[in-house]
Amino acid sequence: MGTRGSALARAQSGMVAAEITRMTGIEVETVLVKTEGDHLSVEGKAPPGGDLAGVFTRALDAALREGKIDFAVHSLKDVPTEGFTDLVLAAVPEREDARDALVVATRHAGVDAVRGLPKGARVATSSPRRVAQLLRLRPDLVTVPMPGNVDTRLQRLEEGRADALLLAVSGLVRLGRSERITRRLDVDEFLPAPGQGALALVCRADDAGTRGALKGWDHAATRAAVLAERALLSALRGGCRAPVGTIATVENGTLKLRARVLSLDGRESFEGEGQGSSERPEVVGRDVATSLERQGAARLVAAAHEVA
Repeated sequence: MGTRGSALARAQSGMVAAEITRMTGIEVETVLVKTEGDHLSVEGKAPPGGDLAGVFTRALDAALREGKIDFAVHSLKDVPTEGFTDLVLAAVPEREDARDALVVATRHAGVDAVRGLPKGARVATSSPRRVAQLLRLRPDLVTVPMPGNVDTRLQRLEEGRADALLLAVSGLVRLGRSERITRRLDVDEFLPAPGQGALALVCRADDAGTRGALKGWDHAATRAAVLAERALLSALRGGCRAPVGTIATVENGTLKLRARVLSLDGRESFEGEGQGSSERPEVVGRDVATSLERQGAARLVAAAHEVA
């Protein structure tokens, strides 16, 4: 099993490895692979715009092709929507909480919501989606970039470099840091990133043995939901640096998807929703993307790419 070396990546992949061994009896060896995204994070830089870059996945894909590993574990939101025919999404485990988390510095005792932050407070996030949705609610707030791993960001928060952080709930939970969550943000105000909270287990398409070993780890409802979200992102040509939020849910075979595209300053936004069969999730995603484009969402996506 190939994985990135960050604490979160190792926590996620370790959970997967232990469960695969429990389910199949197959011992899993962990291989740490350094990615371009890891180098950028160490240097304090944000990854380049556009998910086609695949800065967190490209090195693991290369290790798969070279036979150095049999499968890789990714945060699914890092996996480019434009796939490859020689690699396959072998399994998508059941999703963790997909919401964003507000983490408020302990010096702001009693503040437990975005609306309660002091006027002009500094909120750390490098995500255009989070920035746009934050400013949509509170245009007076100041957003500041804070690259680094989760523990580094939490430490810098308490050092006074920001008043609050926006992070993924799933990352904090998997790292055992859920007690640091001040509030799990309602999706009505903060729609998550496509695929947020989900993992992707990727292997070679022609490796029947590994595909068979991973198959039992696949969660049908989660796979359908994230495929719809990724289809929406791909149709909008959004990439990871565009302010696009979406969440899909599956109940009794019906998939429902909500999406929002925003301007970078949060002053303008378009909303879309749709539903259909969970057996055809990509159709639902593309239909909602078409609805958003008819409203003018493509203009906001293009403007975001120009800045990125």
